[in-house]
Amino acid sequence: MSNAAFHAHTMPADSQLRDAPEAADEINRILTLAREAGMLVTLDGQIGREKYQSVAGSLAAFRRFAQALCNGAMQTSAR
Repeated sequence: MSNAAFHAHTMPADSQLRDAPEAADEINRILTLAREAGMLVTLDGQIGREKYQSVAGSLAAFRRFAQALCNGAMQTSAR
């Protein structure tokens, strides 16, 4: 899937999440995990409040990100 196709695709739940402050916090936590895993997060553009960001990195960085995301999900479910 090309980046243009990925950016053009919006899931129905996205519009609902966009309005909730908790969703913004969740997105920021995910982006922080990506950065800590060694991935590059860039701001491609912003229209109003809507930010268009890209995440790029090596497969090793992606694997670290996925592991951190899974570990965070397991900690959350254990609470």
